[in-house]
Amino acid sequence: MKKIDSREKTIRQLLDNTKYDIDYYQREYIWETTHVSELIGDLTNKFAADYRQAHEREEVANYGHYFLGSIIISESDGQRYIVDGQQRLTTLTLLLIRLHRLLKDEDLKSQVATLIFSQSYGRRSFNLNIPDREPVMSALYEGKVFDLADQPESMRNIASRYAEIKNDFRLPAEALPYFTDWLLEKVYLVEITAYADEDAYTIFETMNDRGLSLTPTDMLKGYLLAHITSPESRHEAGIVWRERIQKLKEIGKGEEAAAIEAWLRSQHAQTIRERTQGAESRDFEQIGTKFHRWIRDHKTELGLTSSDAFTNFIKAEFDFYTRWYLRLKDAAKEFNTDLECVYYNARHNFTLQYPFLLAPLQVGDSDDEALKKLRIGARYLDILIHRRIWNKHSIGYATNYYGIFLAICRVRGKSMSELTELLYRQLKEDSDTFAISKWSQEYLVGVEPEHFAKNNGFQLSHGNRPKIRDILARITDYVGRQSGVYPASRYVELCQTGDGGSEIEHIWANHYERHEAEFPNETDFQEYRNRIGGLLLLPKKINASLSDMPYEKKCKHYIKENLLAASLHKQSYEHNPDFQGFIERSGLPFNAHAEFKKADLDARQRLYAQIAEQVWHPARLIEEAS
Repeated sequence: MKKIDSREKTIRQLLDNTKYDIDYYQREYIWETTHVSELIGDLTNKFAADYRQAHEREEVANYGHYFLGSIIISESDGQRYIVDGQQRLTTLTLLLIRLHRLLKDEDLKSQVATLIFSQSYGRRSFNLNIPDREPVMSALYEGKVFDLADQPESMRNIASRYAEIKNDFRLPAEALPYFTDWLLEKVYLVEITAYADEDAYTIFETMNDRGLSLTPTDMLKGYLLAHITSPESRHEAGIVWRERIQKLKEIGKGEEAAAIEAWLRSQHAQTIRERTQGAESRDFEQIGTKFHRWIRDHKTELGLTSSDAFTNFIKAEFDFYTRWYLRLKDAAKEFNTDLECVYYNARHNFTLQYPFLLAPLQVGDSDDEALKKLRIGARYLDILIHRRIWNKHSIGYATNYYGIFLAICRVRGKSMSELTELLYRQLKEDSDTFAISKWSQEYLVGVEPEHFAKNNGFQLSHGNRPKIRDILARITDYVGRQSGVYPASRYVELCQTGDGGSEIEHIWANHYERHEAEFPNETDFQEYRNRIGGLLLLPKKINASLSDMPYEKKCKHYIKENLLAASLHKQSYEHNPDFQGFIERSGLPFNAHAEFKKADLDARQRLYAQIAEQVWHPARLIEEAS
């Protein structure tokens, strides 16, 4: 390291006519109400312990000191950058603005003003020289109203914290000059100054790795920007980073880290922990814990060998992949036909889909090509997920992350045609196999070939009710759309619960005595009753009114409901050319059932399995690519 200085400074010494730029290590101004309240409370309580109304102002020189911690400054070419401490310095500036507005003593007001801003050639600029925040700071200083709509996080937080200072900071008017003197002369910080960016970052990382509250995202930002030597390029890259991180934070807590993990895993993870006891974490796991360290340790492999490379890593890679991550998260949250399978996969909490879907994308892909790649990948996962569900295999993270990693490596960087051919061939050649198992045979030892017809006993159980509901919604929606009953998808509506939603209807009421002729015991009856072929989705009120009826009475009510339910009644086949046309095109064995015995349920079980084969057929990938 080069020379590092450490000095104790009062607030006056620190801020008087001294400019500080915000350093690229720093995040937004994020202090919350509690942080500001604690600081204001500590300062006023410490001051009040010594203050007496009878004192002359000179007595303040004998008041006790208050230590406000340390800040880190990087000084280069005459500019001073705040590496660590901008939260406190911003809050102190807000307090000084409040004091400036309250004080009546013009001489003291002018002293405070020099700590807030300085003037050069007739132009005023704040001592915390952060141009993006100047509009709100100026409005607060001048007592003007500022419109915060669509403003960045820092500006909104600055305005909110100032409003709280205005409300909470209450001292008698006669005490304000005393408090101001004490604040400027008796409150100290330790200023640590480094004279090289690398040294400043090292101090910053060391301090924050030892318990302070910066996240891996903050640390990564600092590391990447510290290696961009051009101030202009650094500024532009910083804007890209800040704006994207803000959007990610807006969609949910921790999404900024999740997006970076998905990006790095999709494009750069080459290794994964071996499946042996005591094996060490490798790329895939390390990216998921402290990706800022992983990038630093792999900078050569990542091509981060020059300032331009670091710039491109943010302005091209980070920007591209996090933008598409945001698009995927939007699709996961709200159904849309562009990326409908992303929504289906998200409903099953299949979080591994994000790095897999990003893997074939390449910087420079057009929006149309990238979107088609995402559709193909999402459809592929949709098929795999439902094959596993139907055949009673876990779709959880722990079971599938190894196979997904291998899949990521295989599809990474593929063109749309290459991706389609690869995934279609995998599904077509192994149409009865969960395809990832072939890429990881050793991991999924004992998994036999499987398809929807393989498990003719697929049924409702205590642990899979949400999954059964989703599958029933998908096949109900498919039958309705293919028959022309639904002009657009009603999947979301069919999945809704509550008073206005749907419920799973058992075609057989829970009355074993009605079926004793076909089942030797109630256990066998209940097992058959819960098979998916004996289930429907019906509106909650209809389901409640029909639940106890025998089939012969229920069936006439089914004709009024969705087509999958109505297909049990013979009237649904009469004067219904669209439905008949669908049956002819699809070859599906639809039949009316005047009664519903064990053989009838078996027939519906086979029907549902064949519908599922069509809903989740490998040819769907070809459709997505067209």
